[in-house]
Amino acid sequence: MPGQVDRYAVVGNPVAHSLSPRIHASFATQTGQNLSYEAIEIPIDAFERNIHNLQQQGYAGVNVTVPFKREAWELCDRLSVRAEDAGAVNTLSFTADAKIAGDNTDGVGLTRDLTNNLQVSIEQKKVLVLGAGGAVRGVLGPILELSPHSLTIANRTIGKAQALARDFGKHGDIQVVAYDAFECDTYDLIINGTAAGLSNEVPPIPDTVLGDDAVCYDMMYNINTATAFVDWASSRGVTQAFDGLGMLVEQAAAAFSIWRNVNPETQAVIESLRSG
Repeated sequence: MPGQVDRYAVVGNPVAHSLSPRIHASFATQTGQNLSYEAIEIPIDAFERNIHNLQQQGYAGVNVTVPFKREAWELCDRLSVRAEDAGAVNTLSFTADAKIAGDNTDGVGLTRDLTNNLQVSIEQKKVLVLGAGGAVRGVLGPILELSPHSLTIANRTIGKAQALARDFGKHGDIQVVAYDAFECDTYDLIINGTAAGLSNEVPPIPDTVLGDDAVCYDMMYNINTATAFVDWASSRGVTQAFDGLGMLVEQAAAAFSIWRNVNPETQAVIESLRSG
């Protein structure tokens, strides 16, 4: 139908704060795509029913944010390899045969922000990842694809880190350590995948993990102020400490590409969001 607008949304609870509608509107304008994109809050106990409703209403796809990424994974008829590995889905596509296809663009969002936007190499670097929850699970595969020298997961509960190391062992060798058991190792790239910043805290790691010219990256982001982890790093002399706003935009760009088969430019969008 000429002029038909394809409908997309981000679903979560809460979701009113989401920057995704603004990001996808920018992508649509930039690439000349005729679409709408909105934020829809779904009740905690009604994810599956609401997704099927959106599918029946003619939506073409949705992004999924907390706390529904695992439920989205379970709902899919088809999963990409990276979604299968992650055990979580952030991008749903409603297909012509009434099926639901799932992908996870979080990991590629992280690696593209690091390597393309921030010019931070992962290859042959000693990488430390903080946390062992769903956010970390979603990014381990794409990090390991870039051939780091080593990858270590640090977590308060060592068993959760060990479970991730087993699950992703096929992608590369993963070491694990408890926060209170660091020895003398230093790291080139430290990625914070915990939610400690929500309480303005940082994981309890020693300053000694910081290698010469270490890069620190927080998967969380703030627009107007530094995150707690970026503050921690900067106060210890780290000159390259970044938050995850670029990751947010890059994972959205990867989802947009899945849906529209076009790759939007991201740098101007990141700069626009950063300026408020």
